[in-house]
Formats: sequence, C-alpha cells, structure tokens
Amino acid sequence: MPMRACRTNGLAFFREIAAKDQGAQESLLRDSISRHRTDWPPCRAIDMKDSMRAMILDQPNQPLVWREVPVPEPGAGQVLVTIGACAVCRTDLHVVDGELPNPKLPLIPGHEIVGRIAALGAGVDRFQIGERVGIPWLGWTCGQCEFCRAQRENLCDHARFTGYTIDGGYAEFTIADARFCFPLPGPLDDAAAAPLLCAGLIGYRSLRLAGDATRLGLYGFGAAAHIVAQVARYQGRQVFAFTRPGDTKAQEFARSLGAVWAGNSDAAPPEPLDAAIIFAPAGPLVPAALRVLRKGGTVVCAGIHMSDIPSFPYHDLWHERSIRSVANLTREDGNEFLALAPKVPVHTTTTSYPLAQANEALHDLRTGQFTGTTVLAMT
Repeated sequence: MPMRACRTNGLAFFREIAAKDQGAQESLLRDSISRHRTDWPPCRAIDMKDSMRAMILDQPNQPLVWREVPVPEPGAGQVLVTIGACAVCRTDLHVVDGELPNPKLPLIPGHEIVGRIAALGAGVDRFQIGERVGIPWLGWTCGQCEFCRAQRENLCDHARFTGYTIDGGYAEFTIADARFCFPLPGPLDDAAAAPLLCAGLIGYRSLRLAGDATRLGLYGFGAAAHIVAQVARYQGRQVFAFTRPGDTKAQEFARSLGAVWAGNSDAAPPEPLDAAIIFAPAGPLVPAALRVLRKGGTVVCAGIHMSDIPSFPYHDLWHERSIRSVANLTREDGNEFLALAPKVPVHTTTTSYPLAQANEALHDLRTGQFTGTTVLAMT
C-alpha cells in the first residue's frame, strides 16, 4: 500500500486498519486511495503493532536481552521495515564483545537485514509498501565531507552504521534511510538473501580491491569467503582457501564451491598467489599471506577489526607487494554486486536460529560451529 495514501496520519493509519476485519480494511484502503490517487496497483494492509520484540545490547561484553519495545516510526526520508531475516556477522561479535568503540547503547545489533516495507516517511518515493528490501551496514552519510564529495562515501567522516551507531535487525521491525536500502527482487528467500547484505557486499568490495588477480587466496572460509569464492570462480579466477589448522570440514566446504586447493592457514599453496583476501580477524595472517604472494601481489584485509599484526622483515613486503584495508561499502558496490549475484548465481549456505536465540547464534559463530552463515529468521 503506497504510503501517500496514509502519510498524513503515519502509523496510526496502519493501526486503524489492523484493528478492522478484512472487509473493513479493504473499504478503508479504497476510500483513502481514492482521495489521493487512483492509478496504484492493488495493495494490502500491513498488520502493525504498537510494540515489537528485539534482542538488545545494554552494555558490551554482556548477553543480549530479550525485550519488548515500541515499534519505531519513520521520519522524513526513512522507511519502516518488517524484518524477515537478519544474518549474523562477525562484526556483530566485535560490537557485542566491545572491540568496536562507542556503540549506540542500548543497541539493537544486526546489519544484514531483509524485510518488506511497512511504512514510508515523508518524501520517500522509490519504494512501495510490501516491496522487499535489503538494509546494509552503511546506514547514512553526510554527503558534504571531502570523502562524500569525492564519491568515497564509505569513508564519510560522519557516517552512521546499522546495528552499531543506529539500531539494526535483531528485531521484528527497524527503520532505515531509504537512500541506503537496496531493492531485493529475485528467487532467494529472506534467509538466503540476508548474507548478501554484508558478507556479499564487503566480500565483493574486497575482491575489487584485489585487482585482476588470477590466483586468489582466501584466508578464513566463512560467510564472506563462501560467497566471494563463487564470484571469483564465475570471473575465471582460481581460488585457494586457507582455514584454521585442522579444520577439514571448512576445507571440504571450500572445495565443494570450486576451490582448486584448500589447506591450513600456516601452509603454503602449491603456487604463488597474485592476491590474498583476509577475512579472519587474525593479524598474524598478514605476514603469512605476504610470504606466499608473487611479486607485485596484494594482501587485502577485509575486516573492520583485526588483532595486532606482528612485525615482519621488509623482504616479505619488497618487490612491490602491498597491504590494504577495506572500509565499509558504497551504494555503487551494492548495486553492482546485487546485479551480479543472480548471474553467477550466488547460493548462500545458512543455519537459521529464531530471534530469541541470538545469543546462541553469536556463540556458535564465535566458536565456528557451522559453515557458511548463521541467520536469525523472524518467522
């Protein structure tokens, strides 16, 4: 239902509809639409509530708390989304474990969100009620700083981040800046699509920064790597997967996705690599990756947090090898990747948990209990 039919009264309009039986709902909608426009496609009411369930971080290094809180109301330029699924990312662990400073508190974590538009704030014209969207990590930028003006919004001096400095997706509803949401048509269900919103987007940006490397190493074969491996193979690259020593399950998983070699992170691949992407937040992997690069190769550090990188001899960096990091994403990255994913096509491997078991999902991610991605499913 287009929000223009009810923008004057905001969420109160939806709650009035939800209180009526189906026949009365349809009558009210028809009356409202006829007063504004008559050329919209058929629509349906969204069952709105005054409150929602959420998993909330009150303080870092404490378990999330199951709590009922008010449903937020979208302001100008925002959308209200009823959440179908939210993937659990290692960045969520860094937030919950206090490794990222100054989170919004209390905080609803989660930034790989798939849901459907439930309400539109004033000025939002690009979405319709009921349309499926994805909400990523980058939630807002200023548009004015030198980085925004240079088309590098991922480095915005005043950026806000979903599930870190603004509330995220470990809940039944969330609000988001409509400019930073992505339309998500296509065959993937909500749980399968959710990992594309960070594991896929950050993985894709990391792959771009690795250049045209033919022989590509992936250190840490989890949520992002299992997506990047598929894209890299589609692009004609050879994938070499590095896992925790002895993690034969992850190595077999990598081979099943087309890796030409899979082994321990402290092992040397059968031939030098053109580039390596490090997804695991372990600093010692940086010099390890440098040592298996050919001349002119690049190590890309894809995480938002990493343990300290130990010292290493200059010789390991010499011959124009380079190290670079990845910070956040741009909307251009998102549009490119989400257009590419169905062509590959990307298939995600997920393990689902109900929202109330978010703490268990985080624990299992921390201890490596599954392959692929864990997802909180709301239904």
